Parts: sequence; C-alpha cells; structure tokens
Amino acid sequence: MFRRPTARPDGRHRGRPRRTLLAVLVAAAVVFPVSAAASPQAPAPAPAVLGEGLSLPARYAAHLGNLAEAARMAQDAGRTGRAGKLRAMAADGAARFLAFDGRGEGRATEVFGDLESADRVTVLVPGSDTTLDTYQRFRAGAVALQQRLQAEHSRSAVIAWLGYDTPGTVSTTVLTTGRADEAATELGSFLARLERMTVPDTRLSLLCHSYGSVVCARTETGPKITDIALFGSPGTGSGSVADLPTRARVWAGRGADDWIGGVPHMRLGGIGFGTDPVDPAFGAQPFAAGSGGHSDYLKPGTESLNSLASIVLGTAPATPAPRPASTTTTPARTPHRADVRPRTHSHPWAHNPIPIPIHTRTATTAPEASRASA
Repeated sequence: MFRRPTARPDGRHRGRPRRTLLAVLVAAAVVFPVSAAASPQAPAPAPAVLGEGLSLPARYAAHLGNLAEAARMAQDAGRTGRAGKLRAMAADGAARFLAFDGRGEGRATEVFGDLESADRVTVLVPGSDTTLDTYQRFRAGAVALQQRLQAEHSRSAVIAWLGYDTPGTVSTTVLTTGRADEAATELGSFLARLERMTVPDTRLSLLCHSYGSVVCARTETGPKITDIALFGSPGTGSGSVADLPTRARVWAGRGADDWIGGVPHMRLGGIGFGTDPVDPAFGAQPFAAGSGGHSDYLKPGTESLNSLASIVLGTAPATPAPRPASTTTTPARTPHRADVRPRTHSHPWAHNPIPIPIHTRTATTAPEASRASA
C-alpha cells in the first residue's frame, strides 16, 4: 500500500529531500570531470547560403572559402589558436563540407567518401564538448569509420554532423533533453535533405555517441533511415524503442570500461534520461562494443568499430524480438501528408520512395531558428 509522505513539523515533506538527493546523484554521475576548455568568441563570417540544387563540388568549394575567411578573421583578431584549428579543418583544401559556420562554438557537416555514388551512408552525431576547437577528435573517428567501411564496401560514405550546439560535459544542460530537442529539429531537416541528395538505393543510418544518442532518439526519421546505433549512451529520455519517432531498427552497445555505465538510469523532474538503452527492457538490438572506454568506440581495430561498420553496411546479425510496448501514452495524431504520400524532389539525384505510413506517435521537439546549412 502506497503511503503519502508525512509532513514534518516545519511543514515540509520527508519525500522532498529524497527526490533532491536522487537528482544530485544523477547530476554527479553524469557531469564527468573532463571538459574541453571553452574558447572566447572569435570573429567569423556568416555561413554561406546556397541553393539546394547546387552541385556537391560547388557546395564544397563555397564552404571551404567560408572556412578560409573564418581562419583569416581569427588570425587578424589575434586568435591564432582558433585560426590554426580552422586551417587544419580545411585539410589543405581537400575537405568536403556540406555546411560550415565559424561563429561561436561553430558548426560543421563534413563528408568522407563519394556522396554522389555511395549506397551506404551513415551520419555520425557527436556528444558533449564537440566544437570547432575539439573538431579533430571528432574527425578522427569519422575517418577511422570510413576507412573501415571502405575496406569492405567501396560505395560508402560517412558524414560527420556537428549541426548543433553541443552541451558542455560539465554543465546543467547535459543533464536534460532540452538541447537535444532543439538539435533534433536541425538533424531531422538535414536528414530530409540527405534523402533527396543520395541515390535511390542508398541505405542511410545514424551512429549516435553519448549525448548525441539523446539527439538521435528524439529525431523523426524518413523511410531511407534503416538503422540507428546508440553507443556510450546515458539514455534517451524515452522508456523504450517503441517510444522513438522512427521506423528504423535501433541498436545499443556499451564498452566494458565506459564510465557512462555508472550513470543512474532514471528521469526525475526533467533531469536524467531514463531507461538504459542496453537494458533488454528498452528493446534495442544489442551489438558487441568490446572492452573500451567512453571515447574508444571508433578507434581503429576495436570490436566496437567493427560492429558499427557492420550495422552501417547491413551485415550485422540481429536477433528477432518484438518491439516493446510504448511506456508513454500519446494521443493519436492526424497523419501528415508526408506520412502517407511520397515526396517530390527537384534534386538531380532525387527519387520517390515507397510510401510507408509512420506510427502515430509524436516526437518532442523545440523549434529553433534554422541556421544556414546544406
């Protein structure tokens, strides 16, 4: 029998300190004492605004030009460290950016591989403390993944999507889904454009690390997205796979030495992310993540990298299991026309996918002013 918390002489309830303590425990576990040094604002030009029909080579060239201008402005302002990091991003003019914004902490969307011919394309979504100042570590993972994919399938491409303002590891923002809700709007828009940009038989996937898994889990996806892999995840803010706004197959894995496994998997007053994605109750397909730590999933030669590559290529073995029932009650929504009709596209590589009705559940998103992108 449930007993209501009894009032104390001072009028407060005994249950409140307990709830406060739980919230503090979640915060203490998630806020890991490793944080990239914040960089003061550096001057940068506004991002290039390009039409959707622009060819990929022209798009790459435009964003490289914007990147070079951002580096020059940073150098002129005495921000030599930032300028050097931006020049490194250009990779001597060989980098291919679908989007670049050098303002603030920065945003960038970089392609590795031939996007025009690839039929296996994955979007890598980073977690906290990923900015232009820490971009090289994000890029290193994307490069390792692309090399692994190319060894098995030449028509593959990786897109490193730093398309949102990631929360700091040591911050209150990293404890809630607020930043992820905003990012989900940006990621959803990008994926819709990517579906139109890729060849008709392309298999698209999302690989989502740490807080990036919260972003992916709150992003509504289209029919070309076949798989979503969550790794190093603190949770998604949802109780099960059935609550996610996607028809894609969802995978989850965690390295044996990943500190995020010690995070309390609860959600209290908007703090925390609920069910552990590697818990069978969540309903995700498990994948072998090896013995590595939180930053090791995409390191060359690791079991986790091999597993993620097989998910992207569609060769990963899956154990058939029914999707768990939704743990939330959401009202049925009237299907949007995009849910039941194929889209029409003007892009030269566009196609009309077979219409697949989307489940009647809604994603929680917070509108955000759209930033210029691909």
